Amino acid sequence: MNANAIFKALSNEHRLQILLWLKMPKQHFAAERLSTAEETGVVDGVCVNAIVEKTGLTQSVVSTYLTVLKDAGLIRTERAGKWTYCFYRPETMAEFLAYLHGNFLP
Repeated sequence: MNANAIFKALSNEHRLQILLWLKMPKQHFAAERLSTAEETGVVDGVCVNAIVEKTGLTQSVVSTYLTVLKDAGLIRTERAGKWTYCFYRPETMAEFLAYLHGNFLP
């Protein structure tokens, strides 16, 4: 876990919002925007195009934000045909929270 990369990723309001959406995709994206095992082999992934539409930002900006989140280990991506799906990685956040607790709390 790279704490500096996570701090950087979380310091941008758009990246933080995207991460929160990916944490609970069924609450933030219409069912037709989520992957299903039947169509892609993956479940509950959010298509990058759906994130672009929801943010209102350009595709290149969203891709850059997703790369920062991915490099920090906060999300993972998976290709299914011509589409890329994003997934929240709770294990990285748990490790980061344990790091904060161990280093900054009494």
